[in-house]
Amino acid sequence: MEKYLKMAIELAETYIPKIATALIILVIGLFLIKVVVNSSNKIMTKRGVDVTLKKFLSDLGGWALKLLLFITVISQLGVATTSFAAIIGAAGLAIGLALQGSLGNFAGGVLIMIFKPFKIGDLIEAQGVIGVVKEIEIFTTKLTGASNKIIIIPNGTLSNGNIVNYSSEGTRRVDLVIGVSYDADIKRTKEVLMNVLTSHAKVLNDPAPTVTVSELADSSVNFAVRPWCNTADYWTVYFDATESIKLALDEAGIEIPYPHQVNIKKTEA
Repeated sequence: MEKYLKMAIELAETYIPKIATALIILVIGLFLIKVVVNSSNKIMTKRGVDVTLKKFLSDLGGWALKLLLFITVISQLGVATTSFAAIIGAAGLAIGLALQGSLGNFAGGVLIMIFKPFKIGDLIEAQGVIGVVKEIEIFTTKLTGASNKIIIIPNGTLSNGNIVNYSSEGTRRVDLVIGVSYDADIKRTKEVLMNVLTSHAKVLNDPAPTVTVSELADSSVNFAVRPWCNTADYWTVYFDATESIKLALDEAGIEIPYPHQVNIKKTEA
């Protein structure tokens, strides 16, 4: 017993100081990493760095510093860093093969940062969904969709697919198709439709709105009604114009064709 007790004391004397030191380094290191990340965020904010790029660099720098801290802590415990580097290399190869999709997402995130097809706050359409960009992280991009739902898209598929950015130009064209009866006067109809557009406060004068005959359909003459507005006003103009056009056409006595059902009563012979 004395022999084993002596060995336990020797091990404790050898490793307890190392473990205590490693824990102190870990706690202090995590605190310093938090300070460095917060400080770098403040510096980037003062220098006007794009919010998207700031978030990405902050995440990337935080993970890199945590990896260095981890190596420092295990070296303090007596693990040879050269051997550990070889282990990391072998493990990295195995993990890389197993996580090809994640690496592809990381590469996609880097491409998004470099080419900037969109930024936080933009309304985009990608991978069959539409939403406002909320966050661009290392592996994924988060959108806020309709009804305030969160949509998460992997950066790999996002960067390799088609992206429609509705916010990049600042203005958007509202495309409406209005059908009227063949009995309606075309010039009068165009005048009524144009008056609706020019009287709306959020419809832009430059580019000017247009009203043109787009199609002679089976049961209606279709007009392409195209006002321009600021991106933020798109849905306001869309809904307001649709309602106002219906009211204006009714007031002008211009019919909008729709299917009718005629009830025919049979008479007995």
